[in-house]
Amino acid sequence: MVSERRDPPCGGSVVFLLMNLPLGVLAFTVLTAFTAAGVGTAVVWVGVGLLALLVLAVRGAARLERARVYALLDRYVDLPYLPLPAGGQKDRWKGRLKDLSTWRDLAYFFVLFPLGVIEFVLVTAFWSTSLALAALPIYFRWLPGGAYYFPSDDLRWLTVDSTFEALPWAALGVLFVALSVALTKALAGLHARLANALLGPTVAQRRRMERWWEDAEEKNLVAG
Repeated sequence: MVSERRDPPCGGSVVFLLMNLPLGVLAFTVLTAFTAAGVGTAVVWVGVGLLALLVLAVRGAARLERARVYALLDRYVDLPYLPLPAGGQKDRWKGRLKDLSTWRDLAYFFVLFPLGVIEFVLVTAFWSTSLALAALPIYFRWLPGGAYYFPSDDLRWLTVDSTFEALPWAALGVLFVALSVALTKALAGLHARLANALLGPTVAQRRRMERWWEDAEEKNLVAG
């Protein structure tokens, strides 16, 4: 289930999108390192332990990611995990590996890195440009030569060396701020949908969990 709030908050969206790149790099590094080491040493059983640790780490990280989505984007993502069998550890591990949510969690963290790169570049480019233009009437006098040259110091098509000349640029910066807000919310909303699609339960999983709880309630009633 996703919160019914239409737009994610702008401030939380900026923080969330900027965090995705370092988190994506960390996730991609850990996943590739553990997967390569686990598969490479699986024949001597050491890799089995590494892969098992990776499964537990991914499921735990997915829980933290759902909490981050809720805290910063105001989007609640339901837990998709099916109840584990009541047998021994072998049966419980079979339950984890057969659960589609485990592999969807893994897919989310693999795609977080390329998505984080795209989101970071777009957010930093739009916000740095819009804030630089909006604040130009304030800081242009402290630039080298006491003026702003467009597009560069070497190629001076336009020169801004007074507050009056900087005002149109500031107006353009305000427009870019509005565009940056819209872009930020749109990117955050799309990422929230992706998180819900990969980290949340599917329709089939929802039905299976509902049936499991119904059976559990019936058993409790019979036992009572």
